Amino acid sequence: MSDQVYNVLFLCTGNSARSILAEAILNRVGQGRFRAFSAGSQPKGEVHPYSLDLLKSLNHDTSFARSKNWEEFAQPGAPEMNFVFTVCDNAANEACPVWPGQPMTAHWGVPDPAAVEGTEAEKRLAFADAYRMLNNRISIFTSLPMNSLDRLALQKRLDEIGRNLPKAG
Repeated sequence: MSDQVYNVLFLCTGNSARSILAEAILNRVGQGRFRAFSAGSQPKGEVHPYSLDLLKSLNHDTSFARSKNWEEFAQPGAPEMNFVFTVCDNAANEACPVWPGQPMTAHWGVPDPAAVEGTEAEKRLAFADAYRMLNNRISIFTSLPMNSLDRLALQKRLDEIGRNLPKAG
C-alpha cells in the first residue's frame, strides 16, 4: 500500500461555505491519506458564520478556515494538487488557473446553502444538507482504491461521484 498523501483542492466562487465544509470533511475523513484545501474564484473574504457554527457543532477544528483566492494555489511554491473538485456550478463554468502537476478534476456540484432564503432554521438546514452531500461524496472518494485504478478508471469514478448522489430535498 502506498503511503502517498494526496492533496485535494475544493473550489467554489466565494470560498465561504461549500468548499470550506468540504475541506473540513476531507481533512477529518481522509486523515493521513489526504490533505484538503479550499479556495474561491471571487472569495468573499470571510467564512460564512453558519459554516463555522455547523463545523464546530460537529467537532471539526475550524482554525484552518479562511476565504482565499484560488490563485494562491497556482503560484510557485504552492502545494501540488493531485485532485481539484469544483463544488459549485459557477466555479465549474469559470476558466480555472493552470494547476501545477496536472491534477485530476471533477465537478461535484452542491446547492449553495448561503443563497437559501427563509427562516434561520431553513438556512441552517441548507448548510446541514450541503454538509451531508459533501460528506457522502468525500466518503466514497476516500474509499476508492487509488493504487489499483488507472487514471482513466479513476477519472470515471470521480465523475460518477459528482453525478450519482441524490440532491438535497
